[in-house]
Amino acid sequence: MLYEDNGRLIYRYDSETVAIEPWGKDGLRVRAAKSSPMPDENWALLKPERICRAKIAFIDGISTIQNGKITALVNEDGRIAFLNEKGETLLEEYARNRKKYAYAPGVVQSQDFASALNIEARQFKPILGGGHSLVARFESDPNERIYGMGQYQQPFLNLKGCELELAQRNSQASVPFAYSSRGYGFLWNNPAIGRVAFARNMTIWASESAAAMDYWITAGDSPSEILGNYALAAGSAPMMPDWAMGFWQCKLRYQTQDELLDVAREYKRRGVPLSVIVIDFFHWTRQGEWKFDPIYWPDPKAMADELRAMGVELMVSVWPTVDHKSENYREMEEKGYLVQVDRGQRIAMTFHGNTIHFDPTNPEARAYVWSKLKSNYCKCGIKAFWLDEAEPEYEFYDFDAYRYYLGPNLKIGNIYPLMYAKMVSDGMKQEGRAETLSLVRCAWAGSQRYGALVWSGDVDSSFRSLRNQLAAGLNMGLSGIAWWTTDIGGFHGGNPDDPQFRECFVRWFQFGAFSPVMRLHGDREPHSAPLGSSGGGLCGSGAANEIWSYGEEVYEICVKFINIRVKLQPYIKEIMRQASKSGAPAMRTLFFEFPQDERCWEVEDQYMFGPDILVAPVLHEKIASRGVYLPTGSDWLDAWTGEEHPGGVVAVKETPISRIPLLIRKGSNVSLV
Repeated sequence: MLYEDNGRLIYRYDSETVAIEPWGKDGLRVRAAKSSPMPDENWALLKPERICRAKIAFIDGISTIQNGKITALVNEDGRIAFLNEKGETLLEEYARNRKKYAYAPGVVQSQDFASALNIEARQFKPILGGGHSLVARFESDPNERIYGMGQYQQPFLNLKGCELELAQRNSQASVPFAYSSRGYGFLWNNPAIGRVAFARNMTIWASESAAAMDYWITAGDSPSEILGNYALAAGSAPMMPDWAMGFWQCKLRYQTQDELLDVAREYKRRGVPLSVIVIDFFHWTRQGEWKFDPIYWPDPKAMADELRAMGVELMVSVWPTVDHKSENYREMEEKGYLVQVDRGQRIAMTFHGNTIHFDPTNPEARAYVWSKLKSNYCKCGIKAFWLDEAEPEYEFYDFDAYRYYLGPNLKIGNIYPLMYAKMVSDGMKQEGRAETLSLVRCAWAGSQRYGALVWSGDVDSSFRSLRNQLAAGLNMGLSGIAWWTTDIGGFHGGNPDDPQFRECFVRWFQFGAFSPVMRLHGDREPHSAPLGSSGGGLCGSGAANEIWSYGEEVYEICVKFINIRVKLQPYIKEIMRQASKSGAPAMRTLFFEFPQDERCWEVEDQYMFGPDILVAPVLHEKIASRGVYLPTGSDWLDAWTGEEHPGGVVAVKETPISRIPLLIRKGSNVSLV
């Protein structure tokens, strides 16, 4: 049965109800449920600012609903197809059963067939005891290119042919928005643990536990238009604070207040611009107490004041873990502020204590933890937080073992990092602070609207890992997460005295200078011993990780690229204004800027930093030169030599250790040297 209900197109058969409604600019939201009322959670989506008026029609057994540039067609058996304004099929449900499917002639090209396979497009499998697991199947175009989906530690920019876990892990962020080269964007609006397969024969989205199927689809004529539609539907980043646009210094880990201040003073003495310095984990007494250990950090306010007088912002690490011995544990347990476990002990990690995470899906728990941050950090003048362990990280990723205020982990677990970032964003707004930026080690769809600066997690210190970060950063941008960064040099390992690592470090540093945020971090070798036997003294530290730690040659290269970053600050500010306004990423694939150039869809080792700077990072060791494809539609100037090149050609550029290929779109006002 097909009918209209309050501006929505409804299909109902047996226990299934499907609702299709206009949602935002050129977008449609599709929800389906079985044997229960339709859930009303919006998850990643924002309510549209204005009421969308859809055109609904019923013709010869075919029902249509149109919102701007996208139309859904539903036949009498409930199979759905989506068309653009030219009448071309963008996406259609997959079904192989005994029914014959045909859409109105001349409206959509679709096969008219009957099959004995008996495979449905929408599959709800009951979970004994309640709920359903869910599979949604769509037809696949083998030549389609798929981008976005957050970050996965792999070198593939084009995700066609990939199967991805829809789950959060350290260095993996599931942000289930996919951009298709066919001209649509697709949001799987479901925070459940699951998977997606962009296979040649079909596309499959699956959730292990879900009350309903829920997705949003939009159409547009360019990548920027589709990302803009998504930004309107799910939100965009606020304006990035000026202090975040320069160079950040960080390491695992500054052990004392004096050590951190000495590093900041040394940057000042050398005249090297420094925007942010970061205090890493275990500056606290115990996990879940969210305050400085006074033995090693005796006067945080004086420290923050001195840094601010030098023009340096202070950021502190916050973990969501709560030690069973924490002064707050018993109260948080009694009030239901901690993650529950469905079996075993209430322990999720054992790093320096038996710990469980607080539950940010509970609004009272968010308010409680924020009150601690406000009392122990904000009152010292600290307004920037590093929300680490935000997946959250578990010692064992048994997703079915944990339960939150909003439901079982299997059903809603991927939303944890969004709620974590929301805690700080809401708290800052309550304090009257317009600027909100939190460095977060994970994200979900919509995290961007809470000021989440996502970094790529604890990745390996190698060229192979560097190559993965390029793909991760570009796909994060196409997932709506415009603020992204990575640990320059990688996190795990790397000795500053090792010539091989120095080469990798330099190439990563150069890449970092043209990332949305330029942040140096890492756990370098060899380690130093812990300072004490309690509180902040329990953890040792990695080796020195300041730019002068790598020898004079590397130091001079680093200073050069930091100064380039400073010179670019007005340009970066404009990029961030665009990100806030339209959702355009700072790091952009070539095809985002030049969608009409077919070659730009094939190039995966270059990118645009904003609209005018083409970056060709060096991603392999001992490279003396590399080819750089220059998109059509513009002439290009070599940033180092001023040499001019036409678009549509491959230019071979030398790559001495002191520079990477950088080309400027001719006619822009950008200058790097």
